[in-house]
Amino acid sequence: MNVIFVEPFFPRNQREFVRGLKQAGANVIAIGETPKEGLDEELKSWLFDYIHLPNVTDERALTEAVRFVQGKLWVDRLEATIEAHVMTVAKVREACTIPGISVETSWLCRDKPSMKQVLREAGVPCAQSIGSGDAQEILAFAREVGFPLIIKPRDGAGASGTWRVTSEDELERALRASHVGQGGNVAVEEFIEGHEGFYDTLTIDGRVACEFITHYFPNVLEAMRHRWISPQFVTTNRIDSVDEYDQVKRMGRQVIEALKIGTAATHMEWFFGPKGLKFSEIGCRPPGVRAWDLYNMANDMDLYHQWARAVTQGNTTQQPSRRFAAGIIALRPDRDGRIAGYSGVGEIRERFGEWITDCHLPDPGTPTQGVEAGYMANAWVRMKHEDFDHLRHMLDEVGRTMKVHAQ
Repeated sequence: MNVIFVEPFFPRNQREFVRGLKQAGANVIAIGETPKEGLDEELKSWLFDYIHLPNVTDERALTEAVRFVQGKLWVDRLEATIEAHVMTVAKVREACTIPGISVETSWLCRDKPSMKQVLREAGVPCAQSIGSGDAQEILAFAREVGFPLIIKPRDGAGASGTWRVTSEDELERALRASHVGQGGNVAVEEFIEGHEGFYDTLTIDGRVACEFITHYFPNVLEAMRHRWISPQFVTTNRIDSVDEYDQVKRMGRQVIEALKIGTAATHMEWFFGPKGLKFSEIGCRPPGVRAWDLYNMANDMDLYHQWARAVTQGNTTQQPSRRFAAGIIALRPDRDGRIAGYSGVGEIRERFGEWITDCHLPDPGTPTQGVEAGYMANAWVRMKHEDFDHLRHMLDEVGRTMKVHAQ
């Protein structure tokens, strides 16, 4: 089987999808933004061929590159695993008549107001929402639904560009910052109180082949706004033994069916609180922040290889063992600047070293990144344990004990 894979080099874990495809027996023709001489020898060894494009989201250039490959050999699949590439690749896939996720499904997994409209019609519980570039229409919606509201880009990912507003004055400021009235168009949603988590799957022809449930501590919007928080996300190994998780799994299957997701990885965010379980959004791609690494270390499996088998052969050969829960905690520098050093590292290693799977402690002198840059922007620690609650305790202790100092 011949598979074109878009962007194999950056971020670092993109190479794992290429490795998985190679191990599944595919000839991998990669298209990426790094010149070929910039690829390392290991990655090159997994590739049948490589095409360099300055911008893989340039639809015309990507179409020409794919057709060039099609002129030389039969192309069975065209795949992308990065959110910003999904729509472009779907359009090229359709133009070149290659099987895979459709433009319509890709659009619905990107455009939040359209996504929620389709899912509400399918009976999936969602926050009230609209998409608009008209400030007066948004103000009318706010007065009808009430505050607080969430303002975010229609096709945004994570908490980037997201506002929580509690009054008309705050709403007006957020709309100005989002350029509404000057060509900007945003998604506006009812704020849903409750705990936030995500549900990830590997689906084959619309059937869930593997599934995982992960919790945020605290919710993402709060985590990305406050330096003093050391945020975590933790994947549970209780997914098959806690009845409440059945609601999440049922809702996830409803969403996959309604959006006509065939064979793909998915990443769905959800909330559970006073209004019950509510759908938030879904991406037709794997989760970010190397969450699949956590799933692999927790479940004695190679999810990258299983994804590759799903794409190339329509099956999987492994199921999650659920042996461990696993999580990551982000450690923020105490100020912006450059890393000066760390405290508490020795104590944590002495207390919990056997449960630390890996960590990242940038060298002194490394420039810091802002709080909003995400869970792996600065220092982080990943851990696993058989007991979910004890893992949470250990991660909390890491957050209390390990400190990143900057100057």
